[in-house]
Amino acid sequence: MVQDSRPYAKIPLKMPTKHIDTVLQHAGTAPYNPETGTAPVPLPPMRASTVRFENLAALEKAQRSKAAGGRATTYGRMGMDTHAALEQVFAQLEGGTHAYLAPSGLSAMTMVMLALCSAGDHALISDCVYGPMRELDDAVLKRMNINVTYFAAGEDLDALVQPNTKLLYVESPGSLLFEMLDMGAMAAFAQRRGLVLATDNTWGSGYIYRPLTLGAQVSIIAGTKYVGGHSDLMLGAVVTNDEKIAKQLNRTQYAMGYSISADDAWLALRGVRTMPIRMAQHARHALEVCAFFKGRPETVRLFHPALPEDPGHALWQRDCTGSNGMLSVELRLSPAAARVFVDALELFGIGFSWGGYESLVQLVSPKDLSHHRYWGEGQNALVRLHIGLESPQDIIADLTQALEQAAAVPG
Repeated sequence: MVQDSRPYAKIPLKMPTKHIDTVLQHAGTAPYNPETGTAPVPLPPMRASTVRFENLAALEKAQRSKAAGGRATTYGRMGMDTHAALEQVFAQLEGGTHAYLAPSGLSAMTMVMLALCSAGDHALISDCVYGPMRELDDAVLKRMNINVTYFAAGEDLDALVQPNTKLLYVESPGSLLFEMLDMGAMAAFAQRRGLVLATDNTWGSGYIYRPLTLGAQVSIIAGTKYVGGHSDLMLGAVVTNDEKIAKQLNRTQYAMGYSISADDAWLALRGVRTMPIRMAQHARHALEVCAFFKGRPETVRLFHPALPEDPGHALWQRDCTGSNGMLSVELRLSPAAARVFVDALELFGIGFSWGGYESLVQLVSPKDLSHHRYWGEGQNALVRLHIGLESPQDIIADLTQALEQAAAVPG
């Protein structure tokens, strides 16, 4: 929703600040009670299904504001103060002017696709996007006569543009191989061809990467990941700095009936306060694990843009302010040995998410890799790891014993 001037949406500081670490500690906090002069540190979760109005004039004022694209609550589905505070935090993270909440990262992606594309339209989508985007394409977009062309980095985009192309949708870095895309170049291309550039920024989460400052018009975050940080909520957000796009998102979010619970909004506000120190620690641990894998004979290639040898390192240096706990490693292991390696890990849970405090592992299927031209046609195993907040020495010891068990697999 559009940012507003209510007390909970302000940063209650007299001195100016531009550093996001400070902003995240003070944005969306509870206002003081005018009678007692007291306030809780965190804004409490405000649960409501019905919103009451003092009189008809107050209702009509809210309706006029809502019709103009403002954040005016007329029904509990859009949320009260807790939701508005979280919207403010997402907008400040991304450097945007409007933020819209969704029940999950995928539902935020759906909101963007349906807000910006109509029947008969065409979209260009990078082939490194989050896998469920392809399911959204197959199950919903095709049925709605919204056509999609997937492209690889470096491909001639001008040759792929059609008269009905409306959207350029990307993810950078990609969520399996962490392929960096040149956001500035794509923004220039999109502007030249009259397209909207939207990006999945869950990897950066607005903290270490801010695509809107590089020319994108829409940024999507799965708050389930690093914003929440504790693997206990589902959340998506869409942020924009374009007034026209904001109106489209506003209407689509409302029409689709999206809502998140006040408790999940509160958990996200709690989690985002510690994101600066959590993400930095995840990043340090991931680099230690990368150094370990470099010394292992099973390692063929590491995928992590903060590594100097990564093909996207120069773009990462130019556009990002840090990294996180995500990496993938290509291992010279047979399919059977790769399964033994994953199953033998004791500190890693087997799962598809990331961004929480815990370490996770995913054995990437050849089918999922087949969509990524950045991978090529390698026959080795690919393992994606989220390095958590456990001691890196313990994580490395766990990886060592699992690789030793995999080495014992015949063949």
